[in-house]
Amino acid sequence: MPNQLTIKILRWILLPVVLISGHNVLAQELNFTVTINSDRARMQQTDVFQNMKSTFEQFLNGRSWTGDEFRTHERIKGNLLMTINDMPQVNRFNATVQVQVVRPVFGTNYETLVLNFIDRSFNFEFMENQPLEFNQFNFFNNISSLLAFYAIISIGLDYDTFSFRGGDAFFETANNVVSRAGWDTDMSASNRRNRFWLSNELFNSQAMVPVREAYYLYHRRGMDLMLTNPEEGFKNILASLQNIAEVSQLQPNSILVISFLDAKSDELSKVLKNAPLDIKAEAVEILLKIDPNNSRKYNEILKG
Repeated sequence: MPNQLTIKILRWILLPVVLISGHNVLAQELNFTVTINSDRARMQQTDVFQNMKSTFEQFLNGRSWTGDEFRTHERIKGNLLMTINDMPQVNRFNATVQVQVVRPVFGTNYETLVLNFIDRSFNFEFMENQPLEFNQFNFFNNISSLLAFYAIISIGLDYDTFSFRGGDAFFETANNVVSRAGWDTDMSASNRRNRFWLSNELFNSQAMVPVREAYYLYHRRGMDLMLTNPEEGFKNILASLQNIAEVSQLQPNSILVISFLDAKSDELSKVLKNAPLDIKAEAVEILLKIDPNNSRKYNEILKG
């Protein structure tokens, strides 16, 4: 299994060729944009939300999360879209957050969506100009742990797309964050759309290994080959869907399966239109079974 240095080299080789001033300057790993919608909060003083945005972006983008060195144009791009639902007490906020992470496709300017996850229980305390600290072995406050969790998950999934189980070390760290923050009490099997189950399936569950492999097959062995060897690329995208279907049959409520499809349904409906007919047919058959809510999109594939 490739180590993190090998994955880092792969990331550098496979990034699209770009001309950037100062491209040799070393930077942190993330390039996240934070957007905060505070309309529901009904606060007259909105400076706190601007301060929140800049504080969160600095926390995500301004520190090193790995032992690797990233040049500016290699940074992992993402969005954290926060909707403040209410403020039950002073400096306490209940929010919904959508975390999105993208990855470049080799030889193109196209970016593929790797993660599209919605957290509906993003509850935290925040005071203006509050410094945020993080250490995976200590719990400081909920907001530091929340932001760190998604930063680490984002990096781990990015590494998974470059090599099979390349994100193992990061998912172990994310699992530590879950434990320290006490989120491992949220273990109800009836609702897997939470941080505990996302971390658990990525790090602890052997049953989810085929999904981890699907991230690699789809991106590194699929999308990255579309310019140089599209026939092989389409075969591997189909193989990734076969892996997803295998896990979906065993665990229909898997949050990892749901997350994969949430990120890929739109793209699959477009990319597979160019696939050979036999691959199209099998892919659509799989997708209609594992993601019936998007059947209209998938039926369009056969018309392409």
